Amino acid sequence: MTAHVNEKPSAKSLLREVIEAQPEDASFDEIMRELAFEGMVERGLADARAGRSVSHEEVVRRIRSWRN
Repeated sequence: MTAHVNEKPSAKSLLREVIEAQPEDASFDEIMRELAFEGMVERGLADARAGRSVSHEEVVRRIRSWRN
């Protein structure tokens, strides 16, 4: 099966890339942290693409409102 140019890589291929990028002496915990981080980044990018984000200015405004 050939991937199209605009197709998102599969979860399996992304996990494989992250694992292969780790040094040979990486521990299980280190690899799991990298996989979790990659998952968080992917979810954040998907949220941003779907418009589920707020501007920096809005975040600052919300945090300031907690202090009052």
